Amino acid sequence: MRTLLTTLHSKYIHPSLALPCLAAYCGDTCGELLIRELTIHQPKENLLAQILALGPDVVAFSVYVWNRQLSLELAAALKVARPAVRLVLGGPEVSFENADFFDHCPVDALVCGEGEIPLRHLLHAWNAGLPPTAIAGLQLPGQSAVQVGQSQLENLDELPSPFAAGLVDLRRGYVYYESSRGCPYSCSFCMSALDARVRSFSMARIKADLTLLMAAEVAQIKFVDRTFNYHGARSREIIRFILAHNRRSHFHFEMGGDLLDEETLALLETVPAGMFQFEIGVQTTQPTTLAIISRTTAMGKLYKNIKRLRSSANIHLHLDLIVGLPGEGAADIDASLTDVFALEPHHLQVELVKLLPGALLRGQAVARGMRYDPAPPYRVLATPLLSFAELENYRGIGRLIDLIHNSGRFAHFLSALAQIYSSPVEFYQALYPWWLRLGGFDEPLGLRRQFEVLADFVTHAPGVHEALARDYALAGRVVPGQAPAFFDCALSPGEELQVKQQLKQTLAGRARGENVQHFACVFHHLNSGQRTLAVYFYRSRSGDTPVVEETLLVAETTSP
Repeated sequence: MRTLLTTLHSKYIHPSLALPCLAAYCGDTCGELLIRELTIHQPKENLLAQILALGPDVVAFSVYVWNRQLSLELAAALKVARPAVRLVLGGPEVSFENADFFDHCPVDALVCGEGEIPLRHLLHAWNAGLPPTAIAGLQLPGQSAVQVGQSQLENLDELPSPFAAGLVDLRRGYVYYESSRGCPYSCSFCMSALDARVRSFSMARIKADLTLLMAAEVAQIKFVDRTFNYHGARSREIIRFILAHNRRSHFHFEMGGDLLDEETLALLETVPAGMFQFEIGVQTTQPTTLAIISRTTAMGKLYKNIKRLRSSANIHLHLDLIVGLPGEGAADIDASLTDVFALEPHHLQVELVKLLPGALLRGQAVARGMRYDPAPPYRVLATPLLSFAELENYRGIGRLIDLIHNSGRFAHFLSALAQIYSSPVEFYQALYPWWLRLGGFDEPLGLRRQFEVLADFVTHAPGVHEALARDYALAGRVVPGQAPAFFDCALSPGEELQVKQQLKQTLAGRARGENVQHFACVFHHLNSGQRTLAVYFYRSRSGDTPVVEETLLVAETTSP
């Protein structure tokens, strides 16, 4: 029997951890196993042809919020094209279905919750020519998810390492890694609240896997543990091991910001700059909302710890906020945004709450007056305190924050905004309708157009205008004679001479094979109103990342 384990990623670079884990646990007792990772961007006909060309007897899909619809369509098409093929769906998107799911989706089984035990049980039976017997987590036609429940691996070390088995493609330079399952928090909006008991792989297993990944110099290793630092001593041992053995890898962790203790914070200050990225879910800063969603967070400690991490400046900080939670109105959301902006995160993600199947909040939706899209990703559409238009406003603000703040290209501009706006929230609230009127959300704007739109928006503030021009020059090469209109390129003869002198010095120090180009302009508000000459050198060499150098000079005032 040949079984194809497959999933549809939202991006090619995204790797699957679930499929290799399932294959590793099934071993050689379930027949032949194949793994194929596809994407939702491929035409359905091509996906169908690729799957059928492999000649599978069983096709098992890993189903998530981003691929549910296409996965169901493929399953239906597979049954028509090859009626004898057996179909299995698993993953968070199909772990809470009623018995009537089988009436409109022609699949043979659903795997609910963690898939290793029920999938191996199912495939082992089919491979032996036997009907599967009842087991937790295996939902067959006529049954509901509530009836069968979910299974869990009590001892995670019983799952053979998919990395040691060579089941994970390390050539992509990006892997997901889990050292634990479960979460200590009980947030009503999150699926992880259904598994409050945290289980960990043994330290020996974790170190063996990390040794393999670091030796392979995998560029990005993303821990998918829901709260990596749920146990301080455990997390410190892993961090120390990484620091002692890492070569070139970078690591991403989801952290409980309020769970960080002094010993861990001191250790983190020794991490080389750029090696770690932390994602910390703040979600909301409002005490009433935190109580409603059953999220226990020591907010004072959270703020203190994030400020400590930020002051160390060696770890990239990604903070999350959720909009549309029960009990929150616009003033509450603005307050949370203000609180989090004050923490100066490198990246701020603002998302509307999703009422996911199986999550406690979805079961409370009617009682709380929350309306949501019935199709994936199940975003909230209205609450008693927020209309659709208000939620859409915050969704747009989240997109603008991602475009402007998170890109890292607008640092001087954002700093200068303090001249005309009392807070970042006031700025984004003002920018949203402007961006909307210009159609900026309808299709992606090129980098130059983004800067031009912002320049038009702040044309009444020359100092902010010039800060934006400075950011543009640092974001990429500006071609002389083709600079956007928000630059002043009218240099005096004395300034032209200064540029030539700077260029001569730079070219004299140019490395072999290096290409150097330049651009010059003047600023009038950069240095207490004193005219400033800015010269930008763009260094590039084949195979290397281009480098931008900025030189600011007191301008020669000779009239042009």
